Amino acid sequence: MTNTAILAFSALLVFAYLLDVFGRRTRLPPVVLLILTGIAVRQVMDRTGLHLGWVDPMVPIIGTIGLILIVLEGALDLSLQRERLPLIARASFVMLAGFIACVAGFTVLFQHALGLAFAPAALAAISVSVISSAVAIPSVTGLTEHTREFVVYESSLSDIVGVLVFYAWLESAGRLSHFLPALFGGMFLSLIAAVVAGVGILFLINRVEGHVRFLPLLAGLTLLYAIGKELHLSPLVLILVCGLLLNNTQLLHRVRRLSNLLRPGYGDTLREFKGLVVELTFAVKSFFFLMLGYWTDLTAMTDWRAWAVMVAGIGFIYPVRYAVLLLARQPDASRLVWIAPRGLITVLLFLTAATTAGLEEFPFGAIMLLLLTTAALTALSHHGQRRDLSAVKPIADVIAGKES
Repeated sequence: MTNTAILAFSALLVFAYLLDVFGRRTRLPPVVLLILTGIAVRQVMDRTGLHLGWVDPMVPIIGTIGLILIVLEGALDLSLQRERLPLIARASFVMLAGFIACVAGFTVLFQHALGLAFAPAALAAISVSVISSAVAIPSVTGLTEHTREFVVYESSLSDIVGVLVFYAWLESAGRLSHFLPALFGGMFLSLIAAVVAGVGILFLINRVEGHVRFLPLLAGLTLLYAIGKELHLSPLVLILVCGLLLNNTQLLHRVRRLSNLLRPGYGDTLREFKGLVVELTFAVKSFFFLMLGYWTDLTAMTDWRAWAVMVAGIGFIYPVRYAVLLLARQPDASRLVWIAPRGLITVLLFLTAATTAGLEEFPFGAIMLLLLTTAALTALSHHGQRRDLSAVKPIADVIAGKES
């Protein structure tokens, strides 16, 4: 049994990497291939009478760990330099305008088409309005540097804002008078805690010695997330700020005492830490989407209501996104319009909403159809562009490339 589990774990990880390489070479989103593989495995195992009962409780656990790593990886990619401020401002505007429009549109859709009350309809709408950085960032390999940077900023900010708004709305129980205090009050306390934690981690990462250096730091960040969750703070803000401080140490130069935290060789240490985060994020995301595919009930995806919601959602997301990109005068809008995938965070938020807000009657198949369709449509961002296979690199080269 033990050897079988080891074989399965190793084979799935190697298979996920091969799918990732195949997806990047063929412009097919790896997340779609992983989910479809999980669905196929479920069908084969069901026919043989086998069922992996441990998958159901593991999906939200693996998903939460993946969420932490995705936010950290995104924060470690964000460079807060003065020359990038116009790009950050434009990405923030497109993200916020698109997010607000999608939340409003999906709330109306869920109220009138599915008969949901306003509060749970808005909660479900928030979950499907988040652009997934886990899917968006890998999809722009081979595009121009400006486009790639825009997607990194927009999708990373979308992850953060979407989660913060979701939990603030959940905590306020759908009451508008409690929503803003829940959103900004928790965010303010979280920012204070995050700065303290970030400085502490920056101190430790410069001074930890030995062969085991980074896993304890990641365990500490996960612990901070769990503590922040218990204290009803915004735990992802903790992760975001810690990652930003680690990657933007120039912010510490304004405070003389803090500038002394850095030691020679910090750049190499940070590069190693980023490499570990990228590798772990890849592994966790791969297993999550494989398990999500296995966990998905195909009968839910054949529900006509699920298809109706998916078609209506697709018909709303992309025209609104294109209009916002044009309004922001964003270059390459015709390519960027297709990079609006839903992913891991959408699934996690919707599962939370389903268990806390009475969404039992919501056609869950619509979420999976939206995820698969929007992820697949990211391939259209490469339409008409000459394929540059030099941009398809092994994962180690991708990690190194993030430093250039």
